[in-house]
Amino acid sequence: MKRIIAPIAAILVLAAACGPTGTPEPSDRLTITVSILPQRTFVERIGGDRVTVNVMVQPGHSPATYEPKPEQLTTLARSAAYFAIGVPFEVVWLDRIAATNPEMAIIDTAQHIERVPVTGHYRVALGGRPPVEGEGRDPHTWLSPTLVKIQARTIYEALVELDPAHQAAYAANLERFLADIDALIADIESTLAEVSNRKFMVFHPSWGYFGDDFELEMIPIQVGGQDPSAAELSDLIATARTEAIKVIFAQPEFSTRAAETIAQEIGGRVLLIDPLAEDWLDNLREVGKTFAQVLGG
Repeated sequence: MKRIIAPIAAILVLAAACGPTGTPEPSDRLTITVSILPQRTFVERIGGDRVTVNVMVQPGHSPATYEPKPEQLTTLARSAAYFAIGVPFEVVWLDRIAATNPEMAIIDTAQHIERVPVTGHYRVALGGRPPVEGEGRDPHTWLSPTLVKIQARTIYEALVELDPAHQAAYAANLERFLADIDALIADIESTLAEVSNRKFMVFHPSWGYFGDDFELEMIPIQVGGQDPSAAELSDLIATARTEAIKVIFAQPEFSTRAAETIAQEIGGRVLLIDPLAEDWLDNLREVGKTFAQVLGG
């Protein structure tokens, strides 16, 4: 009987360490902090039950102006890594975030992506000309499924470096996530296949990379965090009329006043779409359907 008791005891100890479902207890997981909600999806898809993910920018807040709460800085002290993505609040806060936990790895998940320069009210095509010093770069890389595939591999490499014992699980999770992204791309391409008007107007310039993926052209109202001047607003109204644009896209975190002004002038309407939704795959699939309905065939 003693030969049986010892293994059973060992199994019970292991089960207790893993929790009632066999998954690791929170204390055994990697604690990862990210900037925005879509990144939680990316890290959880690759990390699986080996990670616990904290998000800095909470729902309803803008990553352009967010200031971390004191309790979030406390949580950072327990994080193994911070996955940055290039949103504006990181410019001010990333050094302070790093200072809260000198042992924490800081990973720029968009490090292998060429971010598009933005000048005036238009994004400059990659390869069109050299970037101008101090020129803004479009940070919204998470809204391109193609670019998220690059970010997913960066996340995978970081998790393997932090936790090499579980490399095989991370690799399998990565492959499943990449397959889901490929299916998403195919779905959106099919949804937009018959769309003839490929230009859309949006208040905050979030959707440029999405447009790049699917041959759509974004016309932003706000650039660099600034609302348009009276002259710029007049030009945007004229552009909307010329391009037969009847819907101005906006997002929940920003005022819709300028968008509503343009919509009123063109006899159109304002429609909200959310670039920060956590359910990233379903959100982009629904955005593709919305564009197809609005832009028409």
